[in-house]
Amino acid sequence: MKLKGTVGKSSSKAAIVLPTYCEAENIESLVCTIENLGINPALLVLDDSSPDGTGNIVTRLRESYENIVLLSRPQKAGLGTAITDGFRFLLSQPSPPDYIITMDADYSHNPRDIPRLLHQAKEGYDVVVGSRYRRGGKVEGWSLTRVIISRIANKIAAKLVALRINDFTSGFRCYSKKYVQKVLPNLHSQTYEIQIETLRQAHIQNAKVTEIPITFTSRKKGKSKLTINEILSFSLYTLKATIKKRAY
Repeated sequence: MKLKGTVGKSSSKAAIVLPTYCEAENIESLVCTIENLGINPALLVLDDSSPDGTGNIVTRLRESYENIVLLSRPQKAGLGTAITDGFRFLLSQPSPPDYIITMDADYSHNPRDIPRLLHQAKEGYDVVVGSRYRRGGKVEGWSLTRVIISRIANKIAAKLVALRINDFTSGFRCYSKKYVQKVLPNLHSQTYEIQIETLRQAHIQNAKVTEIPITFTSRKKGKSKLTINEILSFSLYTLKATIKKRAY
C-alpha cells in the first residue's frame, strides 16, 4: 500500500489511528464522539476494503470533518501492519503529531478516555497504556473463558517484557512521536502481537511506560475480528521472542 495524502487541519498535536474492517455499525458514532471531545486530533482511518461499506461511511464523514484521513488497504492485512502503516503515514507528514493514539473502532475502548491518555503522555511518558487490569480498571461483557485466556496471555507477556505494568495486550495506547520514530524500524508484527512487540521495544529502548485504568467493554455491534490464526501468530511471536531473549 502506498501511503499517500496529508493530514487535514488540526490545532492539536495528537493523532488517532483507527484500523477498521467491517465496522459500518460503529464507525460513524465513534468518529462523532471523538470529534466532540474538544481535542481536534488528526483522525487516521485505515480500512482494509471492508465489504460492509465502512470506507464509504468514512468518506462521507470527511465532508463534515476536515481532520479525517482515510487510507484504504486492498485487503485484510492484520492489525500489526495497520498500526505500523499508520505510524509511517503520520511520521511522513510535514508536521508529525507529538502523540499518536491507537484504539479499537468497535467501542470496546471508550473514546472519552482519550484525553486522560493524552494528559498522562504529556507528563513525559513515551507509552501510556489504557489498562484493564490496573486497580480501577475492569472488563465488561466477557465470558469467563476469554478472561482466563487474556490473563494467561498477560502473564506470559509479563515474563517476556520486564515492565512494571499490568496490561500488556491492551491496544488502547498513546505513544510519543519520539518513541515511534525510534522503534518503528524494529516493528515487524503482522497481527495482534504488535501489542507485545511495541512494549518489548519500549523495554529495550529504556522508554518511560505507564498505564491508566480503563473499562473495556465487549463490542455491542458487529463480530469479533480475532481469529485462530491471529491467536497462533501471537503465540508464535511470544515463543520466538522468549527463545531470542534466552539466547542473549
